[in-house]
Amino acid sequence: MSEAPSNASTVKEIKKVLVTGGAGFIGSHLIDKLLNDGIEVVTVDNFDSFYSPDLKRKHTEKHKQSQAYHLVEGDIREDGALRKAFEHGPFDVVVHLAALAGVRPSLQSPGEYIDVNVRGTQKLLDCARASSGTRFVFASSSSVYGNRSTEAFLETDKVDKPESPYASSKAAGELICHATHQCFNLDVMCLRFFTVFGPRQRPDLAINKFCRLIEDGQPIEMYGDGSSRRDYTFVDDTISGIMSAMKSPFSGFEVINLGRGTPVTLNELVVCIEKSLGKTAVKIHRANQKGDVPNTHANIDKAARILGYAPSTSLSEGIDKFVEWYREQHAVVTKS
Repeated sequence: MSEAPSNASTVKEIKKVLVTGGAGFIGSHLIDKLLNDGIEVVTVDNFDSFYSPDLKRKHTEKHKQSQAYHLVEGDIREDGALRKAFEHGPFDVVVHLAALAGVRPSLQSPGEYIDVNVRGTQKLLDCARASSGTRFVFASSSSVYGNRSTEAFLETDKVDKPESPYASSKAAGELICHATHQCFNLDVMCLRFFTVFGPRQRPDLAINKFCRLIEDGQPIEMYGDGSSRRDYTFVDDTISGIMSAMKSPFSGFEVINLGRGTPVTLNELVVCIEKSLGKTAVKIHRANQKGDVPNTHANIDKAARILGYAPSTSLSEGIDKFVEWYREQHAVVTKS
C-alpha cells in the first residue's frame, strides 16, 4: 500500500463520475452531493427487488431533473449495461456501491451473493482499468473483520475468517481490487463501511425497522441479550469520507475504515430510538442469528490521516434526523 502523505495539498479534480447502485440508500445520498457540487454523474442500477424498487425509483426523481445525471438501468454483470455506462466516459472516478447486501439474507443465497458481489466487481474493474486516469473506489464492509472482541478494528488486521457469505464476498472484492491494481496499475481505495444509517435507509435494517414498529406500537425482535455492539455511522459522515476518497491526492492501493469510532450496544440503540420517538418499545428477545457478529468498532486514525475524515454526527443526532425523515415520509403516505 502507498499511503498518501498527510500534508499533501493537491486534490484530484473531479468532473465526471460513475456510481454503481446509485438508486440505493448510500448511492442516492452520494449523487445528491455530486450533483450539488456540479459534477456530472452516470449511474448503473438494476432496481433489484431485494427491497421495493419503487422506493429506489423515488430516490432518483430529483436526480432526473438534472441534465448532469444519466441513468443506465441494468445489472453490473451484463456487458450491455456496462458498455452503455462507459460510453459516457472517461470517468475521473468509479464509485462501486452496487451489491447484494445483508449478512442474514446471504445465508439463503450464497451463490448469488458471490456472483453479484465478486463477478460483478471483476467485470467493473475490467472496464475501469481500460479507462486511463480513472480511480476506483470500492464499497467494502466492516463484516470482513469477522468475529472480533472489543478492541478497535485496524485495516492491517487479518480478514481471513468471514462469518457469512456476504462478508466473504466483500473480502474477495478487496482481493480482486488489489490484484487489478498490482497487474494493471489501477488506483484503488477500498472503504470499509460500518453500519451506515440515516434517511432512505433500507427498510429491513434495524434502525428503520425498530423505528417503524415502535412508532406503530408493535413489538421489536432483539437478537441476543442486547449487549452486541455496532459502530453506527450517519450517512452524511460516510458520504464525506467517500468524497474525500475520490479527491484525495494518492496513487496506489488503500483500505480505509469509515466508521464513527464509538460503538454502542443494541440496548443503548433502542433507548436512543425510544427517546427520539417519545415512545417505549415492546421487546421480544430471540437467540443470536448465524452470521451476526457481537461487535464492530472502527479505528478511524488512518481515515483521519489520509482523508481528513472527522465524523461529526452523534448517534442521538443521527437518530433524530432519521425519525424526522421517517415521520415526514409516513405523513406523505398517509395523506395520499
